[in-house]
Amino acid sequence: MKAIKKSAKLANVLYDVRGPIVDAARQMEDEGQKIIKLNIGNMAPFGFDPPEEVVQDMARNLPDSAGYSDSKGIFAARKAVMHYTQQQGIAGVTLEDIYLGNGASELIQMATNALLNEGDELLVPSPDYPLWTAATSLSGGVPVHYECREDNGWMPDLSDMRAKITPRTRGIVIINPNNPTGALYSDELLLGVVQIAREHGLVLLVDEVYDKVLYDGVKHTAMASLSTDVLTLTFNSLSKAYRSCGYRAGWMVVSGDKSAARDYIEGLNMLANLKLGSNVPGQWAIQTALGGYQSINDLVCEGGRLRRQRDLAYELITAIPGVTCVKPQAALYMFPRLDPKMYPIEDDRQFFMEVLRATRVMLVQGSGFNYTDQQHFRIVFLPHEEDLRVAIGRLAKFLEQYRARRAHTAPVVDIASKKGAARA
Repeated sequence: MKAIKKSAKLANVLYDVRGPIVDAARQMEDEGQKIIKLNIGNMAPFGFDPPEEVVQDMARNLPDSAGYSDSKGIFAARKAVMHYTQQQGIAGVTLEDIYLGNGASELIQMATNALLNEGDELLVPSPDYPLWTAATSLSGGVPVHYECREDNGWMPDLSDMRAKITPRTRGIVIINPNNPTGALYSDELLLGVVQIAREHGLVLLVDEVYDKVLYDGVKHTAMASLSTDVLTLTFNSLSKAYRSCGYRAGWMVVSGDKSAARDYIEGLNMLANLKLGSNVPGQWAIQTALGGYQSINDLVCEGGRLRRQRDLAYELITAIPGVTCVKPQAALYMFPRLDPKMYPIEDDRQFFMEVLRATRVMLVQGSGFNYTDQQHFRIVFLPHEEDLRVAIGRLAKFLEQYRARRAHTAPVVDIASKKGAARA
């Protein structure tokens, strides 16, 4: 019988946030083992509930949600998104510039499908949220990764970004606040990216899903407020700030100079029509969420649960010998580094598979975010403080045993022979 193979378009697609390590963890759970999951930013399992008024409004409108909505989304939700863009200082956004989708993920795929021809290139950060690399590849494009520098707080390297632009480059992806590093970009850096896009006629695709998940009093600037003369697509959703991952309610806003983008926008409209519309119950949650009490502020302020858990996770992880980390200013993640002299790792996926089996703690290796040095991994700090202590304590013990095994197996150097060889 002839084998049925997957599409070649999947060759460069990975999503190890839900990959082989997760499959192994599921099997361990089936065997009765309890796994502490530090692998995915799923809010509800850790007791982060959506605002009550959002739930009530969605339930109240459920009887009116059985039919298709407009392909771009219901009026009330799009109007709320339009008002939100005005609060952010984004100029010139009308209802027709707003598309609702089944989470930001669906809209990201729609935007790349409409933009990229076979072989076109999209500049994507490294490390990245892997959906961006996958969506680029599935659209027939080529993801070209620009460096974000750990020694500069994980900021994008603008010189590297410039160096990687070719005649096939169509756009630049910016993830701010950043997943997986928790970095927040300055206005100066954002303006530098806008200037690059302006010079080369590129589209900006801006992922701002964590724009309200901010710590230590830092402020987020919507990139579209700085890119008024550059075509900009901004992606956001209810998933994180409103703890509503399962509602699959996201939006995309087209702003900036749209005069030369009529054909592209026609393509976006065509794809929106093809999908008929997004989940209607989730759309009803958008107006109430954006216009209501912003309870996320209670979670990220000093003393708030997310702030406490970020601080605890950072304190515990950086106390492990040979582990360093840039403290995240935003989002739900940190991206620590293992010193390669103490932890020489050839295959980081296999290494963190070993971590899972030995500790029952699930993490995602750095290569799962298209970062190839084999020394990084992402921690999600959503679990309660006691679970974080247990999980990171188990990881610390595993790394201690790893160091001890290496010390035991390291080759013994004959000092006398070494001195003799030196004299010779």
